Amino acid sequence: MARKPGSETLEIAGREVTITNAAKLLFPAAKVTKLDVARYYLAVAEGALRGAGGRPNMLVRYPNGIDGEFFFQKRAPERRPDWLEVAELKFPSGRSAEELVPRDAAALAWMANLGCLELHPHPVRAEDLEHPDELRVDLDPVPGVKWAQVREVAGVARAALEDLGLIGWPKTSGKRGIHIYVRIAQRWSFDEVRRAALTLAREVERRAPKLATSKWWKEERHGVFVDYNQNAKDRTIASAYSVRPTPEATVSAPLDWTEVADCEPGDFTLGTMPTRFKRLGDRHAGIDAKAGSLEPLLELFERQGEGDAPWPPHYSKQAGEPARVQPSKRKLPVIEIGRAKRKEDALAGLERWKERHPEVAEHLEAADVLVDSMRGRSSTWTRIRVNLQHVPAKLRPAQEPLDPDEKTLSSS
Repeated sequence: MARKPGSETLEIAGREVTITNAAKLLFPAAKVTKLDVARYYLAVAEGALRGAGGRPNMLVRYPNGIDGEFFFQKRAPERRPDWLEVAELKFPSGRSAEELVPRDAAALAWMANLGCLELHPHPVRAEDLEHPDELRVDLDPVPGVKWAQVREVAGVARAALEDLGLIGWPKTSGKRGIHIYVRIAQRWSFDEVRRAALTLAREVERRAPKLATSKWWKEERHGVFVDYNQNAKDRTIASAYSVRPTPEATVSAPLDWTEVADCEPGDFTLGTMPTRFKRLGDRHAGIDAKAGSLEPLLELFERQGEGDAPWPPHYSKQAGEPARVQPSKRKLPVIEIGRAKRKEDALAGLERWKERHPEVAEHLEAADVLVDSMRGRSSTWTRIRVNLQHVPAKLRPAQEPLDPDEKTLSSS
């Protein structure tokens, strides 16, 4: 078959992977092309496969680069090489899908050709889809929180894990947060792993109440949110070495704990990581040999006596789960500003609202602006809300018509 103009065929351990439109810029500011992304994943393949290999992966595709629209694809494309593996997952919605399971560097390059910048594996192995071998801690700072505080909370989480007989493996998220992965024996269900993660989040909050929170509702959060719901079934987060959709093409960088105190997210990019990987190897190389037990965390859950916490909205109501009523509908003075498919359009609506209410805007703190990334079946949209808790009651404006108001989004 003749090669298409603009394509590049890579020879990878006896397999050929063609990168179509190889020169397409996926990161315009960093001048990173589709071929650059494929070659990056080949350079760090050993580490990337340790994080995402052998696991079903949801495809997050950016066919026109980070400035274009992206979409989530659970089902592996029907047209694929016969050497690519898939595994059938069943989701809380009752649906099922065959998801791609990368096993080698060629699979990573093939995914890159689809515009998959990020790697989003489930926390299970293809051989056992019902028992996670990974507990994931996502340290997510609220707006206005400095990076130094995220690093400090990571240290608190590390100490808590060690006191419970577990080993945490840190990495930058590639954006504003830090992820800590914990290898566990494949004995516990998704619900039990989530319960253990919730317990850890509450323990971190107990140890550092001014720095961290386990509160699910954004209106109640402060500092760094220890996101336990990333362990619910069907949730995925960017894995080690995953490229992130930032202008600088940052990547999720595995770290040694000695590096956490001084690292910066911008230190690790698609351009710099291959050199680091060649020099240091994979900082998480020993993770698979350190599987631990969740029993201490599950026992602590019973001693904490706080019960369950809210689940994501598309999950069925769980036994013992508290009411899923947002605080903004109960007690906090929260108003909604707008909804838009593109985050930039939603934020533009917020700026227009601030221009109409300058006396209100001057009282807002960074954490009072709630930017919610809402996930539909195949894409995300953005909702902007404002918590008026720091605005004097006499200045608080009433709810106005949404701006922008893309009405179809609420039912996606």
